[in-house]
Amino acid sequence: MRKQKFIIRVAGAEHIKFAEIICEEMAASAKARGTGIARRKPEYIEKKILEGKAVIALSEAGEWAGFCYIETWGHGKYVANSGLIVSPVFRKSGLARNIKEKIFELSKKKYPDAKIFGLTTGLAVMKINSDLGYEPVTYSELTDDDEFWKGCQSCVNYEILMSKERKNCLCTAMLYDPAEKAKSKPKNSLLDFAKQSKIYESFIRLKEKSFTKTDKKI
Repeated sequence: MRKQKFIIRVAGAEHIKFAEIICEEMAASAKARGTGIARRKPEYIEKKILEGKAVIALSEAGEWAGFCYIETWGHGKYVANSGLIVSPVFRKSGLARNIKEKIFELSKKKYPDAKIFGLTTGLAVMKINSDLGYEPVTYSELTDDDEFWKGCQSCVNYEILMSKERKNCLCTAMLYDPAEKAKSKPKNSLLDFAKQSKIYESFIRLKEKSFTKTDKKI
């Protein structure tokens, strides 16, 4: 079977027609994972596309295959690559990694001095982030912009986050700091993650067990 090829590029006005299906797939994916994200409206996705802050993946036949966009916080000091989604038809093809790499490069190009961060409960996303140079950090190293944290309100774990005064939750925080990277020596991120992956898995399970108990008491 011939391997599926994709066109991955910065989204343009011609891709606005996919905004509604992108929103629906984001919501469906979050529901399936048992977590929540701030549900976006098609108008919001359209805005990101027109601002040149989104990456889209298309199949050779022109079908929508994947999407991700950039959000900024703290007057551009912090950047998040949000809404990473792959069409169910094209999952398990390695496309998520390729989209993540493209949006990461776009983020560095548009905001070269910004700290790029993310929150995730998925080991696969943690591996991709680690390969790109992200490091696990405490929540205190993320943006303190209230607008960002409002985005967690639709998550099923929001009460846990607030009970911890936004200092911890089920998600693992990861950060790419260009200033720190400029000072540090290159390292084999693949080998580094391979060594840490079991620790990450144990850490995630421990957090889930701990916070589930806490949640029952809330």
